[in-house]
Amino acid sequence: EFFEYSINSILYQRGIYPPETFKRVAKYGLGMMVTSDDGLSAYLSQVLSQLGAWLERGDVERLCVVVRGVDSNKTLERWVFAVKTQYNDKENLRDARPVDRASKASKEITNEIQAIIRQITASVTFLPLLDEACAFDLLVYARKSSDVPGTWEDTDPCYITNANEVKLRSFTTRIHAVDAAVSYADDDDDADGVALGPEGGPPASTGAGLRA
Repeated sequence: EFFEYSINSILYQRGIYPPETFKRVAKYGLGMMVTSDDGLSAYLSQVLSQLGAWLERGDVERLCVVVRGVDSNKTLERWVFAVKTQYNDKENLRDARPVDRASKASKEITNEIQAIIRQITASVTFLPLLDEACAFDLLVYARKSSDVPGTWEDTDPCYITNANEVKLRSFTTRIHAVDAAVSYADDDDDADGVALGPEGGPPASTGAGLRA
């Protein structure tokens, strides 16, 4: 659920989709913007469903939201949510399952999530202006033992060479700890590599591209 609202906040705050295609909802004690575009909603629902299945098994290491220029095809921003999971069998991770951390009050977790969402909202004050139409990619880094559906594939990790990085707040639940950061382009050079991401994507909205 946190990832759903974080992704929507990034897409809205960074102008990947027009503001009129978002609606306001109340969540975590905040006014949140979520997409009202049917195609994007269906796409995010499909991706987040698979992400949820991996999270339940403790298979997720990182979720990355990559912002690319449509015309330049350059990676301009890379939002990374690093997920740490406590396992019940550290010697045999293939068969390991997540276990609960010490109990934690839901209000405390909500306050930590609020802090991250507020930082995403405030990102327009320190991130460079996106002066071209942009698209986004969703990348998931998972354990090698994860069951990967046929609709997912290895893909370019979209690293940014000589990037500036801003660390965001973190939060923890009974099972997971999430550290967030955003890096952004400082020059025109990008690095190469390999990662894992879903094939296909929703229809692009007016004035912006979208792929994943």
